[in-house]
Amino acid sequence: MRRRDMLGAALAMPALLRTTIARSAVPVDVELVLAVDVSRSVDPEEQEMQFSGYEAAFRDRRLIEGIMGGPIGAIAVTMFTWSDWHIQNTVVPWMLLDGAAGANRFADAVANAPRRTWLYTSISGAMDFAAKRFGQGYEGTRRVVDISGDGVNNSGRPVADARADALAQGIVLNGLAVLDKTPTPLSLSSALPPLDTYYQEEVIGGPGAFLVVAEGFQTFEAAVRRKIIREIAAAPQSGPLTERFG
Repeated sequence: MRRRDMLGAALAMPALLRTTIARSAVPVDVELVLAVDVSRSVDPEEQEMQFSGYEAAFRDRRLIEGIMGGPIGAIAVTMFTWSDWHIQNTVVPWMLLDGAAGANRFADAVANAPRRTWLYTSISGAMDFAAKRFGQGYEGTRRVVDISGDGVNNSGRPVADARADALAQGIVLNGLAVLDKTPTPLSLSSALPPLDTYYQEEVIGGPGAFLVVAEGFQTFEAAVRRKIIREIAAAPQSGPLTERFG
């Protein structure tokens, strides 16, 4: 082979590799990223309620039927925890869920995931990290990020910037706002917007985006189960922008 031909073949390899990878991606109805708040406002008991809520949701028969009822009958899911702008940890890698066995494997992984607590609340950092999780072996008809938390952004870049970047990539941002019953210090209470309003106006976005509000961590399990069932529906639903539990 002539030197020029060899050079042309070498230059064509990256494009060929990308095409091969794209063709080998497993088709799914939804690529779903679960982003779980583990900042210091979430105490160990509340954190356990979050993880138990996700575990129970993926063992629920109604959720499993929802997964199998899609056009493809499968979804891909991963979970990470987040706190400060630079602290995001994948606790469950991407998994294919196409029935009860896959859903229960994911639930087992959530049950065994490490529990850690950090300091600040960087929703923008969670959005940025989540946006980079897609395209890792799966090709969904929709890409959805499920952000759960109990506070407003107080670390990292502005939420508006991270939100705009995610929406530009065609990612849908849904929210699960937990209205913690712990009293807010008087010095902060007047300066902070209601969390449900904040999530509705600053966090969620994209076609069919919605917010679920849990009135305390005790209602988290019911809220997250309803949220995921709605997220994996075959098409974005025209239901209420905000649903409340508690």
